[in-house]
Amino acid sequence: MIRAYAEQYLHDAMANLGEAFDYAINACKLEPDAFMELFIASGYADSFGKGNPKIISGLSGTELVIEVIMKSGKTMEFPDAQVAYDCSAKYWCGWILAYYQWYSARSFRDIHAGISMQEILKLYPTHHEAAEEKFADTVNAIFMRKKQPTKLQAQRKKCGYSQKELAEKSGVNLRTLQQYELGTKKIGKASAQTVASLANTLGCRVEDLIGSTILLSED
Repeated sequence: MIRAYAEQYLHDAMANLGEAFDYAINACKLEPDAFMELFIASGYADSFGKGNPKIISGLSGTELVIEVIMKSGKTMEFPDAQVAYDCSAKYWCGWILAYYQWYSARSFRDIHAGISMQEILKLYPTHHEAAEEKFADTVNAIFMRKKQPTKLQAQRKKCGYSQKELAEKSGVNLRTLQQYELGTKKIGKASAQTVASLANTLGCRVEDLIGSTILLSED
């Protein structure tokens, strides 16, 4: 896997994001997910994830928080930075998040879409003394459990067809059908004839198949 920046910078990145979350949550009294959303919206998360040296090591975590909040347009009095940061749960949250982003090569936006900061904080008691790879394995497993089915897959299962049966009935190549369901090929870019054939076979509207995912039921 190609990562955005060399491992030699990872320690600085983890320490700075750890400090940032500790300062944002404990000193500035921001909710963890609220700060994460500001971090992403500001564009600093993207720069951090790409290994911009000014962001991952040129700024302290406290300075990063101030930059993020100021860019958001929020006005507030900024508390003094702490002299030293202990490994609080909030510090660990940012620290391990920086590691996972580097390790997985996912964007912070994609990570946040799959797991909230509150969920990461809940992993602190069981993971803060474990190897970082264990956290990565846990988050990957959470992502797999939350993976949402494509609309095509949901419609196919609703009709009780296997992929092979749907391919045969619709005349769409089985491998192509599988790629549409996995999302590796966008069904929205398929030919009108292909989508119409699938919709006719499934007894649904073309619009019911366009779009990547549906919400999972709570059953």
